[in-house]
Amino acid sequence: MTAESQAPIHIFEEAGKAVEVRLDADHETVWLNLQQLAELFDRDKSVISRHLSNIYKEGELAREATVAKNATVQQEGARRVRRMIELYNLDAIISVGYRVNSSRATRFRQWATRVLREHLTQGWTLNRQRFEENAQELEAALALVRKAAQSPALDAGSGRGLVDIVSRYAQTFLLLQRYDEGLLTEPRAQTGGTLPSWEQARAALDGLKADLMARGEATDLFARDRGDGLTSLLGNLDQSVFGEPAYPSVESKAAHLLYFVVKNHPFSDGNKRSAAFLFVDFLHRNGRLLDGSGEPMINDVGLAALTLLVAESDPANKETMIRLIMNMLAGDQG
Repeated sequence: MTAESQAPIHIFEEAGKAVEVRLDADHETVWLNLQQLAELFDRDKSVISRHLSNIYKEGELAREATVAKNATVQQEGARRVRRMIELYNLDAIISVGYRVNSSRATRFRQWATRVLREHLTQGWTLNRQRFEENAQELEAALALVRKAAQSPALDAGSGRGLVDIVSRYAQTFLLLQRYDEGLLTEPRAQTGGTLPSWEQARAALDGLKADLMARGEATDLFARDRGDGLTSLLGNLDQSVFGEPAYPSVESKAAHLLYFVVKNHPFSDGNKRSAAFLFVDFLHRNGRLLDGSGEPMINDVGLAALTLLVAESDPANKETMIRLIMNMLAGDQG
């Protein structure tokens, strides 16, 4: 399976929090690892593992047809370790869902039954969903701008940057209407992109922190790691799925780096400023900070406005934000 064959979809949503998985277009299924299954059904991994063992022991499913191996890179102390994890397909997910005893699993069963009923009686559930997504995508992107424009945190300078984003990249919003079989398209992107190691990112942030503290613009809490948040984030961005990079382009890595640092809060303080700094640092490391004419891909004020736009966005609009950032970065690629 290639990275291009994957598309993010939601298989279940509760209280506005959707479980996002990747669609394997080659095999028409989705995949979750053991940790994701545990989170989906609100049970310990040991409980999920026991149910899976019984499913295969009783012959309900064939293990070889429903389990796949995936290589992932994890930061363990000073070492980056490559490990193989098992992923379970939709058949296994549903089977576990009908065995687990939890309120979350009950709601999953209710959801699955409703979706099945709609497919059997109406036959157009998926088409209706895609139609609605197509119609709402552009509106969602513009709604994000409107919401950010009303934020008390938006000063005059950032406001000008927000206008700059809309005016300079109006075509981006039009691109968001283009779909391939109902899915948003991504721009032609530059394959690759080298992420900094944790040590490199940490050293760069420490230099920024020292500079800001010397000017009285930050405290000692600025960019201080909260657990292994930054380590895990960088490791996830560098992982592979079925032998292909999960984030195969410079644009994809840059967009997700900015988004995840803002949204996941890996630092005790200064997450938005740290996110913007790491975003620029990544572009610089990969020769993408300047466009073909030697101008910055995005100026300081525009970057501040973009970071605020990400912070103000609803998590449900994540893919809209990611594609917006990617299209902005790819705008001057010939």
